[in-house]
Amino acid sequence: MLFWANQTWAQAPARYDTTRASIDKHPLPGWFDDAKLGIFVHWGLYSVPGWAKGTKKPLQEILATTKGEEWFANNPYAEWYMNSLRIDGSSTQQYHKATYGDSFSYDDFVPVFNREIKKWNPNQWAKLFKDAGAQYVVLTTKHHDGFLLWPSKQPNPFKKNYQASRDIVGELTQAVNGQGLKMGLYYSSGLDWTFNQKTINNFPDLFTAGPQQPEYVTYLGNHWRELTDRYNPYVLWADIGSPKAYNPVPVIAEFYNKNPQGVVNNRHTFEFAAPSAKPAVHYDFTTPEYQMLDSIARKKWETCRGIGLSFGYNRTEDAATFLSVDGLVDSFVDIVSKNGNLLLNVGPEADGTIPAGQLERLNGLGVWLKTNGEAIYGTRPWTKAEAKTSTDGRVRFTKKGESLYAILLDEPTGKTVTISELPLTDVRAVTALSDGKPVKHTFANGTLTLTMPAKQAKSVAYAFRIN
Repeated sequence: MLFWANQTWAQAPARYDTTRASIDKHPLPGWFDDAKLGIFVHWGLYSVPGWAKGTKKPLQEILATTKGEEWFANNPYAEWYMNSLRIDGSSTQQYHKATYGDSFSYDDFVPVFNREIKKWNPNQWAKLFKDAGAQYVVLTTKHHDGFLLWPSKQPNPFKKNYQASRDIVGELTQAVNGQGLKMGLYYSSGLDWTFNQKTINNFPDLFTAGPQQPEYVTYLGNHWRELTDRYNPYVLWADIGSPKAYNPVPVIAEFYNKNPQGVVNNRHTFEFAAPSAKPAVHYDFTTPEYQMLDSIARKKWETCRGIGLSFGYNRTEDAATFLSVDGLVDSFVDIVSKNGNLLLNVGPEADGTIPAGQLERLNGLGVWLKTNGEAIYGTRPWTKAEAKTSTDGRVRFTKKGESLYAILLDEPTGKTVTISELPLTDVRAVTALSDGKPVKHTFANGTLTLTMPAKQAKSVAYAFRIN
């Protein structure tokens, strides 16, 4: 039986009003469920130094005995450079002093960034993202440092000209739309280090570092409205929640009325109760970060992660910290099999150059998708997400219409591949997506055995259509 029942959605109203009950009726648009792959772009002042040391200890090990001071003092996220710089004795503070001197402030990166972005070509990015197989792009319009990537009519009240000299949001939106992709906008709603300069030394600090001023509540709402009015995005991707006095429902309702095909993530506002937080308003999808799920989720989810360990460009990273193409494809397939999307991040240098290691992964993913995309795009989870072959090889499943897709994540070790305990009554045909040719097979009592082609081209994963 090829069957997957998505969550039942109430009928969408003709127009959303500014109540939670109304926006709760917003159905998940089919395009987002079909898309599977998006590109996240973290770009800003932090791209100039492009530096983060990181710690070799896993975060959970650090949190077992501390509140996370070691993690923040050696934050692996280069986009947190401004906060890391404020921590006395941090690796970033030491690097900054040695590289730029005592008198060079974070704000001094503004003219450097604005000079470098003159070299940027948004059309090259858009084509690269399309060739990688992405269906949508999400750009950081404002990260935690408060620097704006568009010419806002409501500029930062504390720092003059604290924004990009080019309309990066507008130019990339135009380029992305020109490639037939959908554009999404990220905005750090819960943190802005120009409104609240509290240094975040540990995770409890994170719960008290968000700006709560009425002026910021107005600033935040005006920015969301300006971004949606001017650029008509398909995704509103908030981060770290929002001030207690801020109500995101009106903005979300207005967004849905402008673009019923739009989606919002689950980070627009939180109910904080250290050491955790939970969403406190409607959302279309959840956003685990650098995480995978063990089983199929009924609610749509989108995991976000960098190709390496940082979202912003980090010059200390190399191939050892990057996912391999094989690892990237395996992770992506696993996510899709469990009802997820992958929002894969790129961290460009200040001049817009995407580092070679990141390009290699994007290109490798794109090559695989050109051949095997049928098993990914527009699919839904099957009754089970995964299985093992008789030789312990990993298998993931997706389905589309009357077709089931089996994707082998490991190199077959013999002439045949056997998968047991399949809830199927019959298998009429098996086709290799690599060349479109039929594959010899036998099927009995839920066990499918494939005879692998003698001249099977080597791949990072092998996809088969089963009918």
